[in-house]
Amino acid sequence: MGYRDHPVQRRVPVWGSNSALMMLVIVNVLVFILMHFMKTIYGLSRLPEASFYTDILAWFTLPADPSAFLTRPWSLLTSFFTHMQLMMLLGNLMWLWVFGYILQDLAGERLLVPVYLYGGLVGALTFLATMNLIPSMQPLRPQAVLMGATPAVLSVAVAATVISPKYRIFPMIGGGLPLWVLMLVFALIDIAGISGAGTLFYVHLTAALTGFLFARGLQRGVDASAWMNRMYDRVTQWFQPGRRTVRPRRARRQEVFYNTRGQEPYIRKTNVTQQRVDEILDKISQRGYHRLTDEEKDLLKRASEEDL
Repeated sequence: MGYRDHPVQRRVPVWGSNSALMMLVIVNVLVFILMHFMKTIYGLSRLPEASFYTDILAWFTLPADPSAFLTRPWSLLTSFFTHMQLMMLLGNLMWLWVFGYILQDLAGERLLVPVYLYGGLVGALTFLATMNLIPSMQPLRPQAVLMGATPAVLSVAVAATVISPKYRIFPMIGGGLPLWVLMLVFALIDIAGISGAGTLFYVHLTAALTGFLFARGLQRGVDASAWMNRMYDRVTQWFQPGRRTVRPRRARRQEVFYNTRGQEPYIRKTNVTQQRVDEILDKISQRGYHRLTDEEKDLLKRASEEDL
C-alpha cells in the first residue's frame, strides 16, 4: 500500500515523550527563550543592545558572508530553530503543529524531523548561493543573515499535502476541508510576507520543492529519511544499550513469515477492533471501497461475521 492511500491511519501521541512534533516545538521555543534571556541579561548589565546581536545572536543565525559562515558552520542547522520576533515564532509553530500532526498521522513520526531538516538545510544553502552568486544581492551580503523555521515548515507542509491532498480537516464544516486548500492559504500568506525580498522567495521555493520531492520519493518507495533514522537509532543505542532498534517500515510489512515441508504459510492477521473498523469505514467514505487493501477487506469481512 502506498502512502497516497492513507487518508486516515492512526492517532499520534502528540503529547507523548517520543513525539517528534513536540520535540521540534520545544526546541524552537527553548531557543527563543534563551535568546531573549541573554538579551535581557545584556540589558540589565547596561551593555549596548548591538553587543547582544554580535556576541550571541550572530552565532545562531546564518550569515551570507562566506568568511563569517566558515567561522560558524553549525549555523546551517541553528538558523532554522532561531527566532527573535514572537509573532514569527507563533506563526511558524502554528503551521508546524497543523501540518506536522497531519504528516505524522499519514506516515509516522519518524519522517517528520528528516523532512523538517531537509527543508531547513536546502533553504539555508539556497540563501548562501543566492546571496553570493546573484550580483544584485552581493552588496547586501555583509549584513544579511537568515533565521526562522519558515523554510523547514514549508517543506513539512508540502510533503503532507503531496502525500494526501484530499485529507480532510475541520470535518464539521461541510464534510471537511481538503488539505490542499489549507496549503494554498499557507502559501499565499507566506508569499505576502516575503514580497519584495527576492532572496527569501528562492529560499522558500526550494524548501517547498524539497518537501515535494521527499513526498514523491515516498510514493515511489524511496525513503530519504532512512539513513537519518538509522543514525539516530545507533546514537541512542550508545546511551541505551538495551534499547531495541525500530525496524524499517519495509521490514515491518505484513508478509508470509514461515513455510516448511509444504505446510501452509503462517500469515499475520490484524486483530479486529472497533477502532480499526472505524478507520476502514472512514477510508471507504473518503476514497471508496475499491481503494481498500486485501487485508482491510478481509478484516471488514471478519468484523461483520463477528458482529462487531
